[in-house]
Amino acid sequence: MGKKSASGGGQGAKEPLGAVPAPPGGPQAVAPNPEPPLGHGHGHHPHIDFKLFEELKQRNVVRVALLYLVACWLILDPVHVVFHMLEVPAWANRLVLILMAIGFPAVLLFAWAFEITPEGLKPTIEVDPKKSIRSLTGRRLDRAIIVVLVLALGYFVADKFWLAKHESVQESVATTPISAASSSSAVPEKSIAVLPFVDMSEKKDQEYFADGMAEEILDLLSRVPELHVPARTSSFYFKGKQSTIADIAKALNVANVLEGSVRKSGNTLRITAQLVRADNGYHLWSHTYDRKLDDIFKIQDEIAGAVVQALKVSLLEASLARTSATQSTEAYTLYLQARSIYSHGVAQADLEKVVAYLQRALGLDPTFAPAWALLSRAHSWLAQIDTPQERDEARRAARQALALDPKLPDAHTAMAVVYGYDWDWAAEQAQLQQALTLDPGNAAALDLAGFSSLSQGHAEQSLELLRRSVVSDPINSYRYVHLAIALWVAGRFDEALVATRKSLDLNPTGSYAHYFAGVVILAKGDPELALSEMNLEADEQMRLQGRVLAYHALGRDGDGNATLADLEKRYAGYAEKNPYRLAEVHAYRGEIDQAFTWLDRAFRQRDPLLFVVRHDPLLKNLWPDPRYKAFLHKMKLSE
Repeated sequence: MGKKSASGGGQGAKEPLGAVPAPPGGPQAVAPNPEPPLGHGHGHHPHIDFKLFEELKQRNVVRVALLYLVACWLILDPVHVVFHMLEVPAWANRLVLILMAIGFPAVLLFAWAFEITPEGLKPTIEVDPKKSIRSLTGRRLDRAIIVVLVLALGYFVADKFWLAKHESVQESVATTPISAASSSSAVPEKSIAVLPFVDMSEKKDQEYFADGMAEEILDLLSRVPELHVPARTSSFYFKGKQSTIADIAKALNVANVLEGSVRKSGNTLRITAQLVRADNGYHLWSHTYDRKLDDIFKIQDEIAGAVVQALKVSLLEASLARTSATQSTEAYTLYLQARSIYSHGVAQADLEKVVAYLQRALGLDPTFAPAWALLSRAHSWLAQIDTPQERDEARRAARQALALDPKLPDAHTAMAVVYGYDWDWAAEQAQLQQALTLDPGNAAALDLAGFSSLSQGHAEQSLELLRRSVVSDPINSYRYVHLAIALWVAGRFDEALVATRKSLDLNPTGSYAHYFAGVVILAKGDPELALSEMNLEADEQMRLQGRVLAYHALGRDGDGNATLADLEKRYAGYAEKNPYRLAEVHAYRGEIDQAFTWLDRAFRQRDPLLFVVRHDPLLKNLWPDPRYKAFLHKMKLSE
């Protein structure tokens, strides 16, 4: 307001044409003139009337305005956070802002018209200037402004520098070819991360349902060709963390974030979803759905469609069409429970629970194709740790999923895994190509396709696919371990080490990264450093096996033998369950016959680690042996 007065006075202070300014000290300079005419001044400089601004200052209106604005700024952000936690509709945030805007002129008028006196609040015109305590009130307001500014500054520093630093995802310190695919270009404008929805149910027992809601929407959006959608593992990495939207978007290399909440009570649902622009925090779209559980698929489709529309992405008519959704809400609930368990690990007990839930779901609806596809994957994992009969179950479930829905990417991926057990590389790749045609950003399919290419000696193609997998799932530490394996096999040891470091940056306690870093360091010729690296491995079985390799490189095979015996003692049946790993150990130590014995056993058991047999650096001592070429021929691999 003061600036406007000064500006207005300046514009009107031009001297009349031909006017002669009065000399300093003349009668005009001392004559009383409470309202000097425009153009009166000293020398050639115009006089600016600051009377209104001075009056505003005297009545403390300027101080009140400043205090009000800073207080509003300090209040707005916490209010937004609290409203979000309480699931208050988005319009409430706008209402608070509107009320604050309306309150601003009202507060200024009040400060102009009233004054604080020793007797209380009085109209300014009734206060005797000699008894006014405006100056005292002004000093108190100054102190209040300082306090509020300090609080605002403290909040800003804590939010932007301390909280963001400690709660954001760990960033890689190295710039390498690994991250080149995602960091070399700008953030895709048509990109979105779907965060896990928050369970707002009274008993907090619907987490699997809230996760399932977000994952279903993610799956729908990932099939839109123009849209970049990071995989579930990366988006769900932030679950339970207080990372800011900006931090999440930066880590996932996206421009937009979809978040929401689910409140489920019996057959009633309340689902809130909001699409947020990452660079400015603005809400592009938000909506609350109060529906029955029977409408769950319709709600998911509506949210996905609204997001696509908000992002102005072109959408083919059938892009979001569902061809495999069940009509049984009970079967769907069981499926979500199975998928929730499956996503948390592949221990045998967990996989058996997954199978049990899915069998119940399929008993209610035998036409539920996604349940068949997930059942196949669960049986495939069990085939690695249990009985070979699991492979037959995996095959049957995958075929059933494909028969029910030939356009389901997960069905093709499940069938590809089955063909991999048969060493039918052409059929495996054909299925993976189908999956990627239907869902180009499917991280699991990209990962499997990369390993399939690696098994056949197509190193560059393998690396390209695995890098794409990393781009689609950038916070999944195991994607970087898999990339490190391919780089190690290709002899690109320095890049492989960087990949393991990235994996450890994301997951310091994750398995396999230290072990593979150790074998890469062995290949580089530093066994002492390799042993130190092996000792950091989180998985004890891999740690002990890594020590055996390092001890051999150091010429300490006695310690290596003792460590192997210790491994068998601690983990009964370790050798029988890990024949390929034992083949690697014996081959590296130059125990050729024993290595081939374990390789043959790995072949009979369809050990999934055989995908790397063609150029495994740990098997280098076997390469000149004719039995090695014969073994590759048996696996239908070229030399």
